[in-house]
Order: sequence, then structure tokens, then C-alpha cells
Amino acid sequence: MKIIAKDREGNEHELEGRDGWTLMEILREGGLGVAAECGGACACATCHVYLTDGWYEKLPPPSEAETDMLDMALGVEPNSRLSCQITLDESMDGIACTVAPE
Repeated sequence: MKIIAKDREGNEHELEGRDGWTLMEILREGGLGVAAECGGACACATCHVYLTDGWYEKLPPPSEAETDMLDMALGVEPNSRLSCQITLDESMDGIACTVAPE
């Protein structure tokens, strides 16, 4: 599956997603500067992304734990998500995001 991701400098990257992996894992492996300090435990916000092209509405809503973590993040927008909380599957082919500022 294809993932379209913009890095913090605005450069667009096309990454290959893997079923069952999180968006955070793909962004981190792709070298997009996602720190993922907690390793995907929803205990930090260093994997914060902005979902683009209508993807926010296409995914299940964030959990209460994710919402609580986003409350502590900088630069939160209505389309903000923690990429560690988005587990990829084939229905997400073409998912698009922008890595949020550090």
C-alpha cells in the first residue's frame, strides 16, 4: 500500500506501507524525522502528524488516551493524530499526512 507523506521541510515522499504496521513505524523507517520516543505506546506526541486529503474523517476516531496526548502536543490542528495509533491495512492505500513540527 502507498503512503504519501510530507516531511517538515515540505518535501513529499512516497513510502511503502505494510499491513499491520503503524503509520509511525513506516514514517520512522522512511527517515522522515519521526522520533517516536515512546516506541508507539501512546505516551508521548513525537509521532504527531496532520492527516491530509480527507483521511482524518476516513479513519476511526482517536481514543481518549490519544486525545489526552494530543492535548499536550504543540501545533495541534483539527486533523492531528498520533501516527503510532494508526494501524495500517489495505483500506488505507494512499493515506496522506504531513509530519508535524517538533
